[in-house]
Amino acid sequence: MADLNTRISDFLWKDLNERHFTGKKDPFWESLVKAGTELWLDTGDMQEAEANWTAEMSALTTNNTLLNNEIQKGIYDVFISEAKAVVRDLPLEEKVKEIAFILNARHGLRLASKFGGYVSVELHTDTAHDIKAIQYYGKRYHEICPDQFIVKVPYTAEGLIGARLLRDSGVRINFTLEFSARQNVLVTRLARPDYLNVFLGRIGAYMIDNKLGDGSGAGEMAVIASQNWVTGLSAENLWQTKLIAASLRNYSQLELLAGTDVFTMPPKVAAAGHQELKGKFKSRMHENYKVHMNASAKDSGIEKFWDVDSNVLGFSDRVSKKIPVSGTELIHIAQEEGCEDMFPVLTKEEKGFIASDGKIPVHSRWAKKIEEKKIAPDTLLTLAGLASFTADQRMLDDRIRNIIE
Repeated sequence: MADLNTRISDFLWKDLNERHFTGKKDPFWESLVKAGTELWLDTGDMQEAEANWTAEMSALTTNNTLLNNEIQKGIYDVFISEAKAVVRDLPLEEKVKEIAFILNARHGLRLASKFGGYVSVELHTDTAHDIKAIQYYGKRYHEICPDQFIVKVPYTAEGLIGARLLRDSGVRINFTLEFSARQNVLVTRLARPDYLNVFLGRIGAYMIDNKLGDGSGAGEMAVIASQNWVTGLSAENLWQTKLIAASLRNYSQLELLAGTDVFTMPPKVAAAGHQELKGKFKSRMHENYKVHMNASAKDSGIEKFWDVDSNVLGFSDRVSKKIPVSGTELIHIAQEEGCEDMFPVLTKEEKGFIASDGKIPVHSRWAKKIEEKKIAPDTLLTLAGLASFTADQRMLDDRIRNIIE
């Protein structure tokens, strides 16, 4: 395996000749940085990134969906064909997974080389429930580019444990697919990553699509509550965990959430904000935004996005003092501590609903279980997000398989 890793590393760095792009200073973005926010672009598209990159930006982030978008353009087809020889001794499905890893690392290296900042690289979705695989691939990413790669680990029971083990071994971690303050309290205490997230756009979409409210204020409240909890709790760690307001949907959020540790901005949102806003930012981390909910939102669990109750605090404290050895143990502890709705056990049919509904779950399917505190909206969005990434990963894998077979 050491020989394979050496071959892959040599292949990844071969003919890497990206022209470095130096961003110009921009007073608009400088004002936002002064308000306390790091600026990351949320794209894998090299041209989009170059069109929006400025001297104030420090990183780019990709995911299974964004990488798949690049792969489906066909720009890596020859590279995939050449990679076949590098992984020649492996069974077919292992070849596919290794080439997917190679593609993610190669594209990450191109972004890192061109822009000079950090780059978040994502694990294959097959590793999401496998602690050893999370460690194995996370360490390999780190060894390829230790100064610039940040490894994204998804919010699962195994992901929490795998991320902690990676971080304790010196790997930079961006913990992903969180939607609430209570999830981020658990992540901060147990995984202790460098970065964690609130995917705020989907919170509002969940309310709108399910006719629970107009969506305004909910994502912002989840971010602000998370920021305050994460800042306080991470002060107990050896390093500061920073919160990412992830994949902003509307340029107005640049102002509404100024002062959040990090923004990941899709290029269209960054460009619209630059055009429409005045660029005079100040921290809004002490705002209390009003969340507009319909009568149908009663007992919907929407408050779970920003509220952190005593059960969550007890659960996170317990697992932070003694790290569970498996995802199964962590889930059992969650049940004992009254947090079953954070890690529910789903039937095959329920898993099918998650996969078929897309990124925004159908609330009516889950209303009874939510009322019984057996699942919650933040958990549903996490499960749906992982299912969506899994579908995109499958598309990427299929393209690899079709080329190398």
